[in-house]
Amino acid sequence: MVQQSHSQIETEPQQNWHGNLSLVYARTENGTQLIRNQCQAPLLVQRPFYPEGKNVCHSVILHTAGGVVGGDRLSCYFHLQPHAQVLITTAAAGKIYRSNGLPARQTVEIQIDADAGLEWLPRETIVFNKALYRQDLRVELATGAFLLSWEITRFGRTARGEKFLQGDWRSRTEIWRQGKPLWIDRQWLPASDKIFHSPHGLNGQAIAGSLVWIQKAVSQDFVTKVRQLAGYGVGEVGVTRLEHGFLCRYRGSSTAEVRNWFISVWQLVRGCFLDRAVCIPRVWQI
Repeated sequence: MVQQSHSQIETEPQQNWHGNLSLVYARTENGTQLIRNQCQAPLLVQRPFYPEGKNVCHSVILHTAGGVVGGDRLSCYFHLQPHAQVLITTAAAGKIYRSNGLPARQTVEIQIDADAGLEWLPRETIVFNKALYRQDLRVELATGAFLLSWEITRFGRTARGEKFLQGDWRSRTEIWRQGKPLWIDRQWLPASDKIFHSPHGLNGQAIAGSLVWIQKAVSQDFVTKVRQLAGYGVGEVGVTRLEHGFLCRYRGSSTAEVRNWFISVWQLVRGCFLDRAVCIPRVWQI
């Protein structure tokens, strides 16, 4: 019997996935409900959870193939109808395997109607060396709606001593309200030793993270509190006021470090703007 090695499976996939997931949430007399769930493998969503009570619906997305390979196309669409309150996360860290020569792509489109709110908090993504990957996130916000979103990316399997020195990673995020751009962010990391060590690239670090809150302007005092939450001895961090919110950036070497900071920021946002405490999804504790 001929056995395939793990590297062969990564670079010689038998098929490409074109997965789709469409979720629609509505606020009813019974709270926030998932009223439509359409999915195509390898994307699935678990049944809704209500650890905070009926008003906030928690959803967990699963990627049943275990990782993304060259040629894969994944598309997600989330629609929150007026007053719906939703938290969406993922069951495990995402893995972007080294490419077989074809690029992989993920597209997420989100529509948040009036006075609704989404906390889009996926687990971290691990981008293997030689991966070719692009991700696009576009959000349409209505009046009174809010978005809290974060992204944590590890470049290379550092536990194995791997660095992201070959490959290509691109990320585009756009948040709009009534035809007006609220925040546009485009990032490109063409992997090389020079970019890995450049202060304009990874600066020798393996992890980059972004957290954005969009609803309304925040004070300079609030930004100061967010910076203080990072503490001392943490990787490079930055906090910027936006016209309708704020942005956090992280560059460092510890997933736990950036995750803990982002959770602290999330807790501050909830306390200041949403009048509720943080509720850690159970799946994060597995």
